[in-house]
Amino acid sequence: MTSAALERATFRISEQDLEYMVLDRAELPPEFAGYQQVRVGPLDNENMAAHGFTGSTAARFREAGRITGYMREFGPTSDMNVFDGFNFVGSTVAHLFDNPESVTGWMTDVFLKDFESNVGESVGEGHQLISVDRLEPSGFFDEAVAIKAVQGGPQGVVSSTVIDFRVGRILGVAFVGAVGNHDRLDLAGQLALALEKRIVQVVLGAI
Repeated sequence: MTSAALERATFRISEQDLEYMVLDRAELPPEFAGYQQVRVGPLDNENMAAHGFTGSTAARFREAGRITGYMREFGPTSDMNVFDGFNFVGSTVAHLFDNPESVTGWMTDVFLKDFESNVGESVGEGHQLISVDRLEPSGFFDEAVAIKAVQGGPQGVVSSTVIDFRVGRILGVAFVGAVGNHDRLDLAGQLALALEKRIVQVVLGAI
């Protein structure tokens, strides 16, 4: 299937299809063996804004072309030892947009811009965004961008590696959080590529 044909096929996707795109526990990399599902469900613009940077609003996200999303997140069980370098969360999200151009705009004008413009600012719960570095993801069907963000708080430093990629009018996101200042591009890449494969499977199934 050509890129253009796959892009057209994503217009057959509805909000109800998104939950079948995010990864289940069995599809996670071995690094997350034994982890439990901690959050799952729809992610509308109101929820996105409530947990976003200062100034985020549902209206802004809708104007950017975002319709809604669905997320599934995994974290450690209570008997796991937490240490520097420990991966405390892994999640995947599928977002539905009006059109492919909106996805591209979101990746640059919302995702990258919001993170980079908030370095040094408070990000809630006593945390401060210390630094944001762009990374170079590879192996994706279409556009992809990535960052490593480091934030500090009362309990020390944590880092987040996030990859955004486009499949037509769908935005896939893979996220890995680690204790300390650590680059998790390889692990986040494994999550993201598995998510991309899953998204394509669902899209092709809708044709």
